[in-house]
Amino acid sequence: MPGYRATSTHKTLRPRKRGLNLSFSFLSLQEQCFNINSMKTLHLIGLGLNDEKDMSLKALEALKASDRVYFESYTSRFNGSIENIEKLIGKKVTVVKRADVEERPQDSILKPGIVSLMVLGDPLVATTHSDLVLRAEKAGFKVRIIHSSSVYSAVAETGLQLYKFGKTTTIAYPEGKYFPMSPYDALAENLLRGLHTMCLLDVKAEEGRYMTVNEGLKLLKEMEESKKGGIIRDDTPCVGIARLGGDSTIRYGPIKKLISADFGGPPHVLIVPGKLHFLEEEMLNRFRV
Repeated sequence: MPGYRATSTHKTLRPRKRGLNLSFSFLSLQEQCFNINSMKTLHLIGLGLNDEKDMSLKALEALKASDRVYFESYTSRFNGSIENIEKLIGKKVTVVKRADVEERPQDSILKPGIVSLMVLGDPLVATTHSDLVLRAEKAGFKVRIIHSSSVYSAVAETGLQLYKFGKTTTIAYPEGKYFPMSPYDALAENLLRGLHTMCLLDVKAEEGRYMTVNEGLKLLKEMEESKKGGIIRDDTPCVGIARLGGDSTIRYGPIKKLISADFGGPPHVLIVPGKLHFLEEEMLNRFRV
């Protein structure tokens, strides 16, 4: 009988042990996954939504195999510890500013070597990192993308169905005469189609400013005063969200209630729902204020 053999004494059938070798070298796994012998490799690593505990094992391997490790947090707020990451990987982490990534990456990140850049959320959600990928490849780097959790999927915690979201927009801090109205236009278009609108809120990390849900709602009301489209009213239902992936806070209700609600620390995001399915409505009601 295939796979079995009889003993000389009792003729009992015993399973034959197959020669399956499960042993492997951790170093060889690194070499296969990340090509650590290359002199120009850029690992673009997503850290997830909250802290260093969101890192994947694949990210940890890449960081340990790197010559230099960089970290940028100008696209969101990191609620973890750089020191803890340094202990985990056994090497120094250099924090870079927006200009280091967008304007002069050749002075640091794109110098030859095995390099990792850690970014919050998923690494390619922010367009600035797409530009870095193109620059790296033109400079002869092999680019590895290590994905992670993103606000784009985590907002499903509200109960809103992801396929019913329309165009995403960003509410920016006004500066002087600069007061972009594009969020209002995107919102109007989405509502016309019955779609939900995710409003990302401005981040000025180098100034320590992170727009809150409350500030975002106040700016939407100012846009309404200018546009007069009748889509932002005191009774307009909204969803305010803070710190997804950590100690999440989610509140659902009319603007007149959310505009003064306490959401705690950043990062925040604001959603204006479109037409609700009964299941979405039931899920949202769990967070009603």
